[in-house]
Amino acid sequence: MKLSGGEILLRCLKDEGVEVVFGYPGGAVLPIYDALYDADIRHILTRHEQAAAHAADGYARVTGRPGVCLATSGPGATNLVTGIATAFMDSSPLVAFTGQVPTAQIGRDSFQEADITGITLPITKHNFLVKDVRDLARTVKEAFYIATTGRPGPVLVDIPRDVSGAQTEYVDPGPVDLPGYRPVLDPEPDQVLAAAKLIATAQRPVIYAGGGVIASNASEELRRLAELIMAPVTTTLMGIGGFPGDHPLYLGMLGMHGTRYANYAVCECDLLIAVGARFDDRVTGKVETFAPEAKIIHVDVDPAEMGKNVRVDVPLAGDVRRVLKALLEVLEGASHPAWLEKINAWKKEYPLKFEENGLKPQFVIRELYNVTQGKARITTEVGQNQMWAAQFYTFTRPRSFISSGGLGTMGFGFPAAIGVQVACPDEVVFDIAGDGSIQMNIQELATAVSHELPVNVAIMNNGFLGMVRQWQELFFNRRYSYTELYGPDFVKVAEAYGAEGIRVTKPQEVRPALEQAIASPKPVFLDFVIEREENVMPMVPPGGSLGKMLG
Repeated sequence: MKLSGGEILLRCLKDEGVEVVFGYPGGAVLPIYDALYDADIRHILTRHEQAAAHAADGYARVTGRPGVCLATSGPGATNLVTGIATAFMDSSPLVAFTGQVPTAQIGRDSFQEADITGITLPITKHNFLVKDVRDLARTVKEAFYIATTGRPGPVLVDIPRDVSGAQTEYVDPGPVDLPGYRPVLDPEPDQVLAAAKLIATAQRPVIYAGGGVIASNASEELRRLAELIMAPVTTTLMGIGGFPGDHPLYLGMLGMHGTRYANYAVCECDLLIAVGARFDDRVTGKVETFAPEAKIIHVDVDPAEMGKNVRVDVPLAGDVRRVLKALLEVLEGASHPAWLEKINAWKKEYPLKFEENGLKPQFVIRELYNVTQGKARITTEVGQNQMWAAQFYTFTRPRSFISSGGLGTMGFGFPAAIGVQVACPDEVVFDIAGDGSIQMNIQELATAVSHELPVNVAIMNNGFLGMVRQWQELFFNRRYSYTELYGPDFVKVAEAYGAEGIRVTKPQEVRPALEQAIASPKPVFLDFVIEREENVMPMVPPGGSLGKMLG
């Protein structure tokens, strides 16, 4: 029996185990949406294509399975770009399907035409333009394989209108064979032994863990390694949750807004074991002064990251989980009492703290942790809200903190929370937001309401683009150039969409408001009117050294 291209696509998605697609229809994808009408796949209609990409990304990050989004040609496709770039920077497995004008009209500036494969070439792991319906099934299978193997990432498949509407016999594409694509998964044995030798002789080791730990499901192996060699662990923003936040060896996040003790430990360690991290600028600060006394072991699935930003003494290319298992087989236990004693002294001397006068965002997030007992799935927007969440909510399990790290995408958190709630319908989901970032995708309230998704949004409302204002205060003589915001009445906005809105202005109102939100079957906007000029501290000035922090 012949199937249309749209029907073939849906059959391929089922074969890949896809349960939900986030999308927005349009003319160039009508054959696909017609097939969706009868398909056993849930479709979440977002109110903007960017939100569809972010929701699919949130779904992918919390499940570890590829997220799928779908948009029409032209502006529909280009509206996905920010979401695709976000997934690319954070190595999230995303498969984006876009409609395209008919093949005969490509390149003629046709109505709603955009060269989306050309546009997304730098921000996808790979992309495809399907010109023959007989190639569609094989292309879809390759897209999912590429997105989920090796270093995960987004893949785009562009499908012209005549291809999705054409009919052909469905042929199972069989196993994927891509001669030019061979991810490195197992480490070289001699490199494992070289790393073990460095670890055995280290006196002041530190493990620096990133998002690769979570992507490879290596959290348990990381904990075992840390406890075996008694090495303190610091994480990047993307690595939060990859090591238990309540573990005695945990140092918190490092870098620009990391803890003082994490940054001091990196500055004084004699061995830095980087696991699934890429030494980005927000972590290293001034590269020339980063970990100046340390030998460096770098574990990562992407060989291109080795030596890209910092010198590496022992590169260990391979899947993080497999590499850590190999190390655990050859390592012996160690102890570093003097080193741990010094770090514990730093922890006591330089705890994360804030002045508890007025309604402070740190207090709100600490209360959110207490009310949820640390068991909520937390997404964030980008800015001060993101950093306060990273500092003051204790994450004890992987895939519980979902945030835009590399691209720093405002507007990510709310649609990502929708994707997380779809994936985890019985769990409490909170988006920690700012009053600036929440307005970038506020229309997704309609998505949450229409699909009965009880997503909670904790808005840290200070009437500013807070992080930009903080930089203007510290580095531009308090010249607040276009950072003060006029915001709507978020309670009324929520109610207008059919959601629930709660305004909080006093510390004693925080816990009851959080409990009310969690108990509500509706999406809830919590408008926390916080101190206007509260800053995120500590802070390493841009381009500065980790050991020289403000605050």
